[in-house]
Amino acid sequence: MAENRDAAEIQAAAEQGAAAEVLAAAAQGAGAEVQAADAQTTEAVQPRKLLSVVVSVYNEEEALPLFYREAGKILDLCGWDYELIFVNDGSVDRSREILYQISKDDPKVRVIHFSRNFGHEAAMIAGIDHASGDAVICMDADLQHPPAMIPEIVRRFTAGYDVVNMIRLSNHSAGLIKNITSGGFYAVINFVSGTKFEKNASDFFGVSRRAADVLRQNYRERVRFLRGYVQSMGFLRTNLEYEAADRAAGHSKYSIRKLFRFSMNTIMSFSDLPLRLGIYAGAASAIFGLLLLIYSLVEKVRHGAPNGYTTIIVVICFMFSVLFLLVGIIGQYIGILFQEIKARPIYLVEETVNFPEKQGE
Repeated sequence: MAENRDAAEIQAAAEQGAAAEVLAAAAQGAGAEVQAADAQTTEAVQPRKLLSVVVSVYNEEEALPLFYREAGKILDLCGWDYELIFVNDGSVDRSREILYQISKDDPKVRVIHFSRNFGHEAAMIAGIDHASGDAVICMDADLQHPPAMIPEIVRRFTAGYDVVNMIRLSNHSAGLIKNITSGGFYAVINFVSGTKFEKNASDFFGVSRRAADVLRQNYRERVRFLRGYVQSMGFLRTNLEYEAADRAAGHSKYSIRKLFRFSMNTIMSFSDLPLRLGIYAGAASAIFGLLLLIYSLVEKVRHGAPNGYTTIIVVICFMFSVLFLLVGIIGQYIGILFQEIKARPIYLVEETVNFPEKQGE
């Protein structure tokens, strides 16, 4: 009897243990299902972020297919959804037809066609104006700005940075003269400007949505230096270095003359030191005149009236040179003011492709 009772108790305990295990397994399975459902709900509530890549295009018929193929492979793996915005800056080659075909085959490709050529800076501003992403990357279509850097830029955005400056380490395809003038430009503008710019910072950069909103709303000058705006508006920023590759095709659209004019406008947009040169030149002329007066009096006492023809000619030529230089500087500032006062459009859009209707109107 006792043995039967013990056996019954053991069997009952075993059955209770098995039932407890079944209940625990069921509870664990239910918990896993709840966690999976929560993860799905979170993913549904928090969709993937959108990256807008703005690409300025001017007569890049040879480079466009290469860039699209290379950038597409990188963007598909970067972890964000994306839109690829090409801004056709009045190209006169087959760039327009190529962009039509690309946008027809790929709904993620959006195209802005200008009514004429407005310049590289205007093209980047137009792309930022039309971008709808949580972050915006600006770059060129010639593959000198490597698309392979895009995932690292995205990681910097994910880390909380608002501005990502891309610093060019070298550009062998630019040639000796352009590399020297580029270094000289940054040396001059950092000397005369209150804002210190990163040397060799390029038009390849990334900005967060709130930084892009600042560019859209507050930096609307007609004479622009976009990479300067990006570096001067603050926010949490970081630098990334890259090697500029050779152009995939075509040639540079910037001549030495255009670069010089661009540099002059940039310096005058970020500094009023050239205007103050008049004060410094006036003070230097006064000191020089005083020394010349003392010299003339000494010569008169020692040798009588000196022959001053050569001295007068030199002084007059020097003074007029300084005067005309200052007048030219003032004229440059007046020219910039004149363009801003007219407040003409930075760009005119002839057509947009694949944009939502509200942006394409």
